[in-house]
Amino acid sequence: MKVFVTGASGYIGRAVQAALLRHGHAVEALARSAAAATAVREAGATPVSGGLSDLDVLTAAAARADAVIHLAQADSGEADLAAATAMQDGLGDGVYVHTGGTWVYGDTAGVADEDAPWNPPSLVAWRESVEEKVLSRGRSVVIRPGLLYGRENRLIDVFFTRPGKEIGAIPHIGDGANHWSLVHVDDLAELYVAALAARAGSVYLGVGGVDPTAREVATAVSHGAGLEGRTVSITLDDARERMGPIADAFALDQRCTPARAREELGWVPRHTDPLAVFARG
Repeated sequence: MKVFVTGASGYIGRAVQAALLRHGHAVEALARSAAAATAVREAGATPVSGGLSDLDVLTAAAARADAVIHLAQADSGEADLAAATAMQDGLGDGVYVHTGGTWVYGDTAGVADEDAPWNPPSLVAWRESVEEKVLSRGRSVVIRPGLLYGRENRLIDVFFTRPGKEIGAIPHIGDGANHWSLVHVDDLAELYVAALAARAGSVYLGVGGVDPTAREVATAVSHGAGLEGRTVSITLDDARERMGPIADAFALDQRCTPARAREELGWVPRHTDPLAVFARG
């Protein structure tokens, strides 16, 4: 299958691109810079010059493909929908896989599945209308990843590990008793590949099924950072001042199940001990 991918040079995108190639798919990948194009080419895919605002480029690339996987982060809901629409217009009857996220559910009050009610923080409130429009067209699928870890571990590294190293203890918000629904980036990449065979209108939670508390993660990250398990509690207001609106997402209490993807796509996450990964650094 020929697959067009946006965001292929990013954290999730590099893993997805590698998984697609490993499974024998041909990949064209959007590249908005020379460095991104080089990275795509060196990975074994074909770069397509342009960005998410280059709608004609997106439409033409999608028209050459059998499937599209949209991973790139747009600046707004309007921009994300415009890019998605352009690719769906070009793709025709091909499979379109869109990226959402579990944060849209807010606090899950137990274990949530794909049909749980939405209660998103302001940071991701725009996703609902975009996903509704995307799913109303063609052979569209939505994947809602949990909080990612593995390899670069970007979000947790930027907002917790690096600041923690500066103060000598890894922060957590409040008492840290809230759960994080995690997924290893390599497992998530395999889910995107599996989703190419999904039924139109399907939605899947990309989560590993292991939901440690934020305090447990902070402790493990502290060991991995050489801080001997030292953690520190910060208030939500302090977290908002340090991190911006994403603090409200990190403060969510979320537990989610990957059961639907397992039952319908045969997707089974291989990485089931995130705390051990964090503790190794």
